[in-house]
Amino acid sequence: MLNVEPHYRVETGNDIQKIRIISWNLLRKIGATAYDVAYLITTYKPDLVLMQEATDYINVLPKLVGGFYSRFPLPNRIHGVACWSPYPFKAPPSTYKLPAGAIVKRVAQLIDYGNFWVANVHLSHGQFLNRKQLQVISNFLPDRAAIIGDYNLIGPTLMNGFEDVGPKEFTHKMINFIPIRLDRCLVRGMECIDRQVLSRYSSDHCPIMVTLKIKDS
Repeated sequence: MLNVEPHYRVETGNDIQKIRIISWNLLRKIGATAYDVAYLITTYKPDLVLMQEATDYINVLPKLVGGFYSRFPLPNRIHGVACWSPYPFKAPPSTYKLPAGAIVKRVAQLIDYGNFWVANVHLSHGQFLNRKQLQVISNFLPDRAAIIGDYNLIGPTLMNGFEDVGPKEFTHKMINFIPIRLDRCLVRGMECIDRQVLSRYSSDHCPIMVTLKIKDS
């Protein structure tokens, strides 16, 4: 097992003030492996990794890099949302039910850091439905929050009160040809001080990495 120290853990008391996050859609069974995720962790030393389309094959990640891990399969699916951190979560990650599509039922994974929350999302493909899902989760989150993941969304998010602070580069090629930006980060009460798109390795999505900090009052 590799020893992984987080890049950022700047705290006031028990509250984290700055956090480096990687988000990656792994592409179910045929895409990125736990070893690919472990490579990102050892290379970039994030405080939090968010994964979409994570199967039970990813459950070996803590054996590779230690840390703390949680995965929630989507209802009736082999894949779901998962998260990893090098240090214990303030509270066990939980899920929040999102409006369901015709085929896939969606949930957001919620990580409570006390002074802010992070929502890990894999939204539906329907352009009205995924915006509705965003609105539902935003209404539930506290004043300081980040919504990060695979939005499956084209064009502006149309979310009042949130700022799109993630990388503006393309992160996916639709039908392996048309470049689009599906992987995003929206924040409220926070700011982004660094953002980048990473190499996609064996997935059809590029990971995104953002460093967020609490916005000064």
